[in-house]
Amino acid sequence: MTALDTRLRGVADGYINQDLYAGIGWQVEKAGEVIALGAAGTSDEARETPLGEDAIYRIYSMTKPIVSFMALMLVERGQLRLSDFLMQHIPAFAGIQVLGEGGLERPARPVTIEDLITHRSGISYDFVPGCPIGQQYAEINLLNRVDLSLEEFANQIAAIPLAFHPGSEWRYSFSIDVLARVLEVASGQSIDQLLAENIFEPLGMGDTGYSVPAEKQARLLPLFGFESIDLSFEVPPPHDLNLVDGEAIYPSQTGHNALRGGHGLFSTCADYIKFATMLLDGRTPDGTPLVSPAMHELMVANRIPDHQLPMSLGPMAFPGYGHCLIGRVMQDLGQAMSLTAAGEFGWEGAAGTYFWVDRENQLVGVFMTQFLATYLPFRDDMRSAVYAMLK
Repeated sequence: MTALDTRLRGVADGYINQDLYAGIGWQVEKAGEVIALGAAGTSDEARETPLGEDAIYRIYSMTKPIVSFMALMLVERGQLRLSDFLMQHIPAFAGIQVLGEGGLERPARPVTIEDLITHRSGISYDFVPGCPIGQQYAEINLLNRVDLSLEEFANQIAAIPLAFHPGSEWRYSFSIDVLARVLEVASGQSIDQLLAENIFEPLGMGDTGYSVPAEKQARLLPLFGFESIDLSFEVPPPHDLNLVDGEAIYPSQTGHNALRGGHGLFSTCADYIKFATMLLDGRTPDGTPLVSPAMHELMVANRIPDHQLPMSLGPMAFPGYGHCLIGRVMQDLGQAMSLTAAGEFGWEGAAGTYFWVDRENQLVGVFMTQFLATYLPFRDDMRSAVYAMLK
């Protein structure tokens, strides 16, 4: 065990010993070398079995960067453009309206593919506090509708007005779910086939996909947390280890039809860090480029204008961060609230998964747990511990 592992285990145990999380796994690499790898806590509902390093997690929104990267691959192949109008690929969006202050109105301009990737499309999420369109999504339980195909899901979103004019603000959203459907239309392949052939197989991510085979089900962790995501609280609710029926809202059995772009993937620390490591330069371990150097530089540049910052999700703000074509990107260390580095980018998931990529330090890291709608800062604490020990 390295000194960094000891430090990370101390942070993890601090949360686990308070019964705030059942188990936490991590993997950190610098310049291609593993500098921390471990797991703390337990992996079963009875909380008796030690958490294994090969545990499989529902990674929720850490699905988004993978789908976004796939979009960039299609852009390079000439099958898609960032400037394409969404309605060119999904005609159901041709007549969509915006819910303005005076009622429904025409959008100031069409939604583009770039709008989808950067969450400036006008689409919202059902858990965004104070958003009337989010409330319309919630009324039909859209986030958890596992009975809809991806095509049906996107068309359902198209049947509901936009929350704001495209490009006018940043708002976390179902945009990447719609993007996934665009990728299917543009490529002629289903999103699961597209990701498997172009990302998972080249990177050797054998434990990542939209389902967990029967022989791996024993490694799938139980899901703790809240029954639904609610960010409208003024005082955070108790962070109790209550079990959630993961299968009902995030099915793992092979053959299900609830494929999404904003969530839905399963992965491990070891698998996801392969994706994170690739994002350092856009290349596979054998040096094969998945995207060109030019696209890689385009990918990591912030696209959110200053007047739309800081990005926030309910009571949670992301000071110092902008949004690139993969996820968040640190552009102003003078606003950062925990240890990081300029240009650091990555994303996180609603059940407590997190990753970051730091090109300057050739550093990548993944932290994983399974607590739906967590609001505790363990991910910042874990990342800060890494930076505090860098030589």
